[in-house]
Amino acid sequence: MSTRIRKSLVIDGKTLVTEEAWNAELEAKHNQVVDWLRSEGLDGVLLKRNENIAWLTGGAVELRVLTPSETGVASLLVTAEGARYYLTTATEAPRLHDEEFGALDFEPVVFPWYANDTDQQALELARGQVASDTLIPGFAHAHLYPLRAALRETEIVRFRWLGAQAGAAVTDSLHNLEPGNTEYVMEAQVAVELLRRGILPSVYLMAADERILKYKHAVARGKKIDKYAMINLCARKWGLTVSITRFAHFGPLPSELEDRFHAAAQVNAALLDASRVGATSAELFRLAADAYAANGFPGEEQLHHQGGATGYWEREWIATPTGTETVVNNQAFAWNPSIRGGKVEDTVLLHDGKIELLTPTPELPVLESSANGNGYPATGVLIL
Repeated sequence: MSTRIRKSLVIDGKTLVTEEAWNAELEAKHNQVVDWLRSEGLDGVLLKRNENIAWLTGGAVELRVLTPSETGVASLLVTAEGARYYLTTATEAPRLHDEEFGALDFEPVVFPWYANDTDQQALELARGQVASDTLIPGFAHAHLYPLRAALRETEIVRFRWLGAQAGAAVTDSLHNLEPGNTEYVMEAQVAVELLRRGILPSVYLMAADERILKYKHAVARGKKIDKYAMINLCARKWGLTVSITRFAHFGPLPSELEDRFHAAAQVNAALLDASRVGATSAELFRLAADAYAANGFPGEEQLHHQGGATGYWEREWIATPTGTETVVNNQAFAWNPSIRGGKVEDTVLLHDGKIELLTPTPELPVLESSANGNGYPATGVLIL
């Protein structure tokens, strides 16, 4: 096996992924792409989207400068002959060499910042038909999610670290809440906890009191917390994304809200129990609808999506009434059933027939829930 990366993944002085294991991941992914190119009769694929670049490089490369952009400051080209390039401007090239691609065996292609020549260079280097994961005239379209749907063991290791750290960040933020804090203060507190861990928030929904009950996507608007607070976020590192929602309440939780949490937990348990290899998006949607009805809240599935597969995108797909996507082994999911202020959301992994929680918050209350005799504990509301 040829060397593709010349370092291990080390976090806080501890080796998370060895150089040997990282190389095996990159080799396997490279071969996947080359095999796909040959099966499609293509001479190369140009990758511009952040999720595909992060996937192919095993999370070793981060190209975001403009945080919300779906593309970064370089592109990758893989040819059917097995060559690998990164294409970027002279402005970005020094840092990309030193901090992103220096340990990888991608060949640089550099051009002036005012003369971005990525597309033409890709055509010339591949010498034939090139696909792209963005829409470019004259290029075929590359949809690579099927290649990255099933996670490799090294990706799972990174996912576990990210989920545990995101859970710890949210837990710390909940414990720091005080009545009178605004939703903006909540945002700031969570941002500090995530960013100091090297994790980038990508979806940020902070809400207080009645806004939690009224709105499914309650982006912060500065309301002060009286009794009830929600931290709902997605966060990224190494291209991987986790989703998690947690709540705190000052004083006893109203009984009707407690009932909604228990019902949401039961819907979540039903979805987790049914997240098995071969299950389709449509089947999972119908199951969620049935679970809402069985728990006393028929039609609740019509008010918000229920979540679905995750990985290198906050939702790679969501369960819909006519969805044809199919569950595979070693796939990550983020289900998010909600009932008028009560919600359960975590990131989990389907691994050899078992569901593994990737976003644990062991210091927070537990809601016991089950489906078909199998227990799937959810997280309840922290009472402050």
